[in-house]
Amino acid sequence: MKRAIDQFLNVIQNLGGQQAGVSKKMIFKPDFKPTRSQSGPALWFILDKGCLLTKINADRFSIPDAADLEALQISLSYKLYLGSLDGQPCYAGALEPGNSFDANFKLTHLRTLFGLIPEPLIWIAGHGNQLLYWHLTHRYCGKCGQETEDKTDERAKICPRCQHINYPRLSPAVIVAIIKDNRILLARNRHFKGPFYSVLAGFVEPGESLEECVKREIKEEVGITVKNVRYFGSQPWPFPDSLMIAFVSDYAAGEIVIDGSEIIEAAWFSKEELPQIPPQISIARQLIDWFSQL
Repeated sequence: MKRAIDQFLNVIQNLGGQQAGVSKKMIFKPDFKPTRSQSGPALWFILDKGCLLTKINADRFSIPDAADLEALQISLSYKLYLGSLDGQPCYAGALEPGNSFDANFKLTHLRTLFGLIPEPLIWIAGHGNQLLYWHLTHRYCGKCGQETEDKTDERAKICPRCQHINYPRLSPAVIVAIIKDNRILLARNRHFKGPFYSVLAGFVEPGESLEECVKREIKEEVGITVKNVRYFGSQPWPFPDSLMIAFVSDYAAGEIVIDGSEIIEAAWFSKEELPQIPPQISIARQLIDWFSQL
């Protein structure tokens, strides 16, 4: 578990981008408590149900700082330290109901902000979203029911009664590109918010290896079998707490038969006839781009 959390934190370091008040090359250093060496006004990643509060100036989105929060008189139900961005402290805060903002501030879903704010800020906001969701769902001990406390020496929740410890949750999921005769299998999921196609994905079940999960999900969702399953890469997907582990595989046998519950369309596509596909920020797009370069 700790290795998976460290992997998430490493992904959002050393990323490039531009945000008002910080340099073009953004260096994010994650931590669970602030240090004395930090300088500059704190950046606040204020979240509510997966939406991020952003400041808007001439159609440019940026992250509010401490002065903005004071001016807006924002009330938070919980706050936590995330780390520092180019030396600036970064905090996440859960918005209390009833807050109001002027026209220069807006709550926007994180996924909608892809391409509108620098990618490093998306991942820091996602980091905050994941940790706030973990706080919300682990306020009470799952062992004895006592209200939990933040551990002082690491990012964890501890029960003051029975000493049971909970670390930030990660939900592993596989995502896979299936190749057949220079074509890739793409599908539309019922829960997609747009009319795009993507590669297949699904959550790992207890007692299951990643490779077993790949084969099971493909068989369940589109009715075919695959072979030569091989690792491609991974990506945190903090909406709210997934870790995507990507694979490539080759078609083995069977005809496409969609499950009808999650998958509503599926077909083989060549490089020249790709439909609308996910944004570049996602590892799903990385898999499709890899196929396009074969």
